[in-house]
Amino acid sequence: MKKLILALFLTVFLTACGQSVNLEEHFSLSGQVEPLQAVNQDGESVKTADYKDSVWLAAFIFTNCDTVCSPMTAHMAKLQQQIKDKNLDVNMVSFSVDPDNDTKAVVKTFGEQFGADFTNWDFLTGYDQAEIETFSNKGFMAPAAKVEGSSQFVHSTNIYLIKGNTILEQYDGVSDVPYDKIIEDIKLLN
Repeated sequence: MKKLILALFLTVFLTACGQSVNLEEHFSLSGQVEPLQAVNQDGESVKTADYKDSVWLAAFIFTNCDTVCSPMTAHMAKLQQQIKDKNLDVNMVSFSVDPDNDTKAVVKTFGEQFGADFTNWDFLTGYDQAEIETFSNKGFMAPAAKVEGSSQFVHSTNIYLIKGNTILEQYDGVSDVPYDKIIEDIKLLN
């Protein structure tokens, strides 16, 4: 028992002293973000490569969503405030899966409805439907597709934690968002 307690203490102590975290052991994913060229809510050109030196959170949404996108965006807004309160350096990205409808003006208005601070949160659009579907399916291993005969889309309801171009973790973004776990995981990466 003493050895177990000592091992736990050393693990916590070494982690607290700035020892690097083994990402493969701590996080459940290791996907790679695919290249994507987009525009944000302000019409600025954005590439996924622009985040290569940062820790970021990502989600897939569309603005005329009947179900999960508003709660997900509200949860992201709450996370943004917690990140700001803890003075963490994190970018946030919401990828529209409906780029035909979600123009830069539409996604900006959508973000404003949730109090998004655009200084570190981009709402992205400006690519074509096939691009965002491939981007989501290939890198995030998540569906993104228009529901035939409907204005609705199938997409992931997770919030993803990414460092550079490596997708490290996914969290429920709709009903049971683990805010504390997300913040702790971000702290490990900052």
